[in-house]
This record gives sequence, structure tokens and C-alpha cells, in this order.
Amino acid sequence: MPITLQALLTGLLQTGVAFAATIAFAVIFHSPRRELLFTGLTGAAGWAVYLLAMGLGSGAVSASFLATLALAWLSRVFSFARKAPVTVFLICGIFPLVPGAGIYYTGYNFFMGLDGQALDKGLETIKIAVAIALGIGIVLSLPQGLFSFQRAKKGR
Repeated sequence: MPITLQALLTGLLQTGVAFAATIAFAVIFHSPRRELLFTGLTGAAGWAVYLLAMGLGSGAVSASFLATLALAWLSRVFSFARKAPVTVFLICGIFPLVPGAGIYYTGYNFFMGLDGQALDKGLETIKIAVAIALGIGIVLSLPQGLFSFQRAKKGR
């Protein structure tokens, strides 16, 4: 399936918006000023992986899982490189992937009496939330040596 110029530009625009939105979220939650660029990069990277996975035919759940793996990995790398807590990058970076619209539409359909649609959207939203939690859990359970890219000192 060839990538069109319009699809590429739309993906770049969405990734840029994810970058800006992540930084805005980081500002609201008083992340350290020196880390704002890196929180934005984390959110943008996660969203880019999500778009790529969706473009390659993945469903929303698996795309969210893959994107979470990528941004959690990047959060740990930035954490060690920048000597900052991983949560500074992870909490802000996960913002574009949180299924807020799914929660909204679940409630909307429920209150409008569309129980079948509410159930469908609710189950998908729960699956996405579990995929995000699993992605974070997997990456955070990996040994820290995989993220600290420092060379071993000779003589030790």
C-alpha cells in the first residue's frame, strides 16, 4: 500500500500536535522546565509509533501496546540520560495515547440508551487501558542496565 503525500503530511501534523499537547500537559503538571522538550519528544514518539502501527493494519489495542512500549522505553532512556525520574517523561508522554474519547463515548452511548454500542466502546477502551498498563509494566520491569548506555570502566 503506497503512502500518499497527504497521509504523510497528516501523520506529521498529528505527531507535531502530540508533541505540543504533551508539552502543554507537562507544563500544567509542573514538570521541570529543562525536561519539557524531552517530554514532548516522548509523547510524539509514542504517537508516531501508534500511527505507524495503525497504518500497517494493527487494531487500536495492539497499536496502543506497541506505542506504549516505545514511549516507555524512551522514557527510561531519557530518565537515565537526563538524571530525572522516569515518571516525568512517562506520565506526560502517555497523554496522547490515553483513550479519553473511548471513555466519553462509552458514557454517552450508555446514557443515550445505546447499550450495545456502549458495551462495544467500553470493552475496547478497557482493552486499550490494559494494553497501556502492560506496555508500561513490561518496560519498567526490564533491568536498568539496558537503558544506561554508559561504558564499563576499565579495571573493575
